[in-house]
Amino acid sequence: MADTAPGTTRDTEPNTAPGTAPASPHADLHARHLAVLPDWLATYYARPIELTHGEGRHVWDAEGNRYLDFFGGILTTMTAHALPEVQRAVAEQAGKLLHSSTLYLSRHAVELAERIAALSGIPDARVFFTTSGTEANDTALLLATAYRSSNQVLALRNSYHGRSFTAIGITGNSAWSPTSLSPLQTLYVHGGVRTRGPYAHLSDAEFTAACVADLEDVLGQVGGSVAALIAEPVQGVGGFTSGPDGLLAAFKRVLDRHGILWISDEVQTGWGRTGDNFWGWQAHQEAGPPDILTFAKGIGNGLSMGGVVARAEVMNCLSGNSISTFGGSPVTAAGALANLRHLLDHDLQGNAREVGGLLRSRLASIGAGLGIVREVRGRGLMLGVELVEPGTDTPSAAAAGLVLEAARERGLLIGKGGRAGNALRIAPPLSLTAAEAEEGAAVLEAALKHAQSELEGGAAQ
Repeated sequence: MADTAPGTTRDTEPNTAPGTAPASPHADLHARHLAVLPDWLATYYARPIELTHGEGRHVWDAEGNRYLDFFGGILTTMTAHALPEVQRAVAEQAGKLLHSSTLYLSRHAVELAERIAALSGIPDARVFFTTSGTEANDTALLLATAYRSSNQVLALRNSYHGRSFTAIGITGNSAWSPTSLSPLQTLYVHGGVRTRGPYAHLSDAEFTAACVADLEDVLGQVGGSVAALIAEPVQGVGGFTSGPDGLLAAFKRVLDRHGILWISDEVQTGWGRTGDNFWGWQAHQEAGPPDILTFAKGIGNGLSMGGVVARAEVMNCLSGNSISTFGGSPVTAAGALANLRHLLDHDLQGNAREVGGLLRSRLASIGAGLGIVREVRGRGLMLGVELVEPGTDTPSAAAAGLVLEAARERGLLIGKGGRAGNALRIAPPLSLTAAEAEEGAAVLEAALKHAQSELEGGAAQ
């Protein structure tokens, strides 16, 4: 699903005067886009660009400009653009059979499910394939509410879980909640943001204790049984924020006492992106694995692939029949399987840890000398840079917008997010080299300095 950061604007008029030819292929396509697609479908940049092809960690636009890709189509190009193994697997399968549905056996889907079940850490695991992270989270909520016979769901503040009706109903980020209507009763607890809010001044241990006390207090006030807690180990659209390691394990100990399920939303944190662990939940593993795990994005490397892993007792709790027309299709399963093999064979998790550590250190050094940088955070190749008005603690969406534009002009694509739209999101393919990390950091340094200069100049006028 598209999760372009809030605060992105859409041009309301064509880029050319009436009666004149469009100024560029981008302007022409953008005018057509505005005429036929929804107004709420956000795009990046004052003049949006069309990406036409890619290779490795680079992409090219329709005007021939080359970019170093530090966002990977929203953390989806996990290994590399135009990865030969994936291309071959997709082409070979497409030449045989494009589609069959889950009414028929699929060798690729079974093999992929076997691998994911073994990697998940969940005992007696079952895997259900979907076409997106939104659909995966929908399925997880269906399983949890059916298993527990309850529509009450716990979620973290500042969270984001997708675009569907039920996923919006558990999203704790107001910028991405277009309606208050929901089939679920959602209860929001603290823990997603470490350095802002009422517990920011506490030590990690005190922060965890305070969040657990908040959870206990919420549960003490709820009538009936709660179905599940759903949590991103690192909040993606929320700006790559997270609580301390061990927080979700502390939550799980409370949940287990009440029989409440834990859903770990690994749509953005899975497949080794955080470097230290294969799954985000493993930073909290002393309490054991989650009951349900959702995944998407990176596993398909651009193919429409998502899914749910749950222990058999939970996965098999549905009483009605079900199918998936497109989930785990022959082509997407073949491509995802090739992508996963490449990831494991080349230890891209280890690369994310090593190169991501270098990149974070470089960004922290850059940010230390700039008044618009409040915090550099994240782990592996999932890094966030929170921006503020120069010399203050006030979130600045304007700063993020300036950096986004300046980086693109200098040949670098990044993302942005956060509830205030003031956090840069940096998540390149996991095969990023140290030289490319340094190249991107240099561009970010120039873009950040440009943004600070613009904001300070504007404040002085």
